[in-house]
Amino acid sequence: MQIQTQAKEIASLYHKELTEEILPFWVKYSPDKTHGGFFTCLDSNGQVYDTDKFIWLQGRQVWCLSFMYQHLQANPAWKELALHGAAFMERYGRDSEGNWYFSLNQAGQPLIQPYNIFSDCFAAMGFGALYGVTQKEEHAQIAKDTFQNILRRKENWKGTYNKSYPNTRPLKNFSLPMILCNLSLELEHIIGKDMLEQLIPEVIHEVMEVFYQPEIGLVLENVNANGSFSDSYEGRLLNPGHTIEAMWFIMDLGVRLNQPSLIEKAVAIMLRTLELAWDKECGGLYYFMDVCNKPLQQLEWDQKLWWVHVETLVALAKAWKLTGSEKTAVWFNRVHEYTWNHFRDPNGGEWFGYLNRRGEVLLSLKGGKWKGCFHIPRSLYQIWKTLQ
Repeated sequence: MQIQTQAKEIASLYHKELTEEILPFWVKYSPDKTHGGFFTCLDSNGQVYDTDKFIWLQGRQVWCLSFMYQHLQANPAWKELALHGAAFMERYGRDSEGNWYFSLNQAGQPLIQPYNIFSDCFAAMGFGALYGVTQKEEHAQIAKDTFQNILRRKENWKGTYNKSYPNTRPLKNFSLPMILCNLSLELEHIIGKDMLEQLIPEVIHEVMEVFYQPEIGLVLENVNANGSFSDSYEGRLLNPGHTIEAMWFIMDLGVRLNQPSLIEKAVAIMLRTLELAWDKECGGLYYFMDVCNKPLQQLEWDQKLWWVHVETLVALAKAWKLTGSEKTAVWFNRVHEYTWNHFRDPNGGEWFGYLNRRGEVLLSLKGGKWKGCFHIPRSLYQIWKTLQ
């Protein structure tokens, strides 16, 4: 399937999958009609196999339903479910200081402390999108308060839950600057243009100057406090999916700022990462790599994960649209074929998330502790919108 000549056909394929398979799956199987919120631990047939609720997946699903209501179709069922999930989060999701827990039991009692700032990130994202639907000030206030809390915590976001001994190896982590590239744009209607314009240069600098290592042309997951390379397990770690997802965030910022050079740099980093991370024997993208080719801590390093591949397709679609690069078209074709042939369930519904290196289904679940209603629907929408 050649992207140059069949962009509209591809766009139609992604739109159909989003509207006829993915969203209906979550609408049908995920709502907890007894206690509120969403079940995310769903087996291959959509049946609940665990009732724990993870705040960042609750926030992601509120975001997805609200976003799709605004940008895809004003489906009343999506709005109703977004409100359903938000009410559960508002009632049970935060501690007394406004930090969002990591997980709750089915009834909403806390299970795991708010050690993970990404619960806050996706709560802010969810309530920000919901405000766009409802225009209710309480939804905007939750998003605004949460975002301010993220900014307050961003230098030491694990706080008392940080297991590292202070100052021996004070590494900086890529995840939060990466997410802020996207989250700041998502919340512009709440945080305001002035704050956005203050944040954008900072997050671009972090991603494209601090974590990007020009000597190797790659973005690392962890660097020393001054941005230099740390020759350690953490310092050598490459997460190809994180890098590539971040590059489409950067492309969006490049469009926003009218900076073609920033877009070109993002595309170059994406292609360099793809060329290194593509499994030349079995196909697909590795989950983790060591940039010095040393043994990894992560035993799952060679697994093929859903989010890595669908986010890569978004980045390639945007890169092709923005640059017209033949190389990005060839890569899109390759990743598209692998993704649809291996992750998509031919029996319908949601996609599988975890494959072994050979591309065989490793876990038949459709949702779990980490996989929810987010990466696949967002990516299908982004690719459809980009290529239509």
